[in-house]
Amino acid sequence: MSRRHSAKYKIDRRVGENIWGRPKSPVNKRNYKPGQHGQNRRSKVSDFGMQLMAKQKLKGYYGDITEKQFSRVYVEASRMKGNAAENLIGLLESRLEAFVYRAKFVPTIFAARQFVNHGHVTVNGRRCNIGSARLKPGDVVQIREKSRNIALVLEALGSPERDLPEYVDVDPKAMSATFVRVPELADVPYPVQMEPAQVVEFYSS
Repeated sequence: MSRRHSAKYKIDRRVGENIWGRPKSPVNKRNYKPGQHGQNRRSKVSDFGMQLMAKQKLKGYYGDITEKQFSRVYVEASRMKGNAAENLIGLLESRLEAFVYRAKFVPTIFAARQFVNHGHVTVNGRRCNIGSARLKPGDVVQIREKSRNIALVLEALGSPERDLPEYVDVDPKAMSATFVRVPELADVPYPVQMEPAQVVEFYSS
């Protein structure tokens, strides 16, 4: 299902962290930068470098979405009331593809994007194939009946690899999930530390 099944792990190597917490990540064995001189790169990182890495890590986590899409989400977050960093996380977690991943309908965020694009889910009873579609609290996402026996789905639902966050209410029998509320940073079960405040600094500088 995932169009970047192998290439996605390059993101882990690039940022030097297992950002999805998956056992197959090469960072688990080679915790250094890729390339011939990867093990020797120990230079001090500037403030800009730290901000850039925080942005790359967060952007990569959500399926390595395009820079144009990501910057558009930041602009929207910065215009909202409240903390821009918290708003950024809330908007990213409200994306349909992110929610499908959080609900454990599929094993990876990349698979979630393709799963949605192929029309396997409905939102409030209506078919939706746009991964970036924004969910609102109370929205119900359900796997279409003809897609419920896909091996990828059955495997993901039974996997103990990830826990369900409190803002996702899953009904396994109906293969549906309700978006309970827009989460804050502390609510999101990231396997590694995310620094959205650094991302805000990157774009605002």
